[in-house]
Amino acid sequence: MEYSCDTIRKEYRVYPVDTPQQLRTILRALRQSRHLTQEELGQRLGVSQKRIARIESNPGLTSYDQIARMVAALGGKLVLQELPTHQVAEPQAPYGGRDSW
Repeated sequence: MEYSCDTIRKEYRVYPVDTPQQLRTILRALRQSRHLTQEELGQRLGVSQKRIARIESNPGLTSYDQIARMVAALGGKLVLQELPTHQVAEPQAPYGGRDSW
C-alpha cells in the first residue's frame, strides 16, 4: 500500500525538540497521555520509578540509548529531520553550557 505525505501526517504526531526542557515536557506528556505512572513505565523498561523521574527531570544528562528505549516503550520513535540549507543553525553548546565538542 502506498501512502501520501498527507496520509502519514494524519497518522503521526511530530514533536520538535530544540532543548532539554522541551524534551522533559514531551516525555512527561507522552507518558501521561498513555495513562502510565512512572512506576508502570519503569516496570516496562526494567528500571525503578526513581530512574524514570530522573530521566524526565533532566533528559539532557541521559544517554541516547535510554531516551530511545523510553520513547519506544511509549509507542514512539526518535527521528532526525534534515533542514533546508538556509535553516541550518550553528551547533549550540551542550546542555549546561559545557563545550564537549
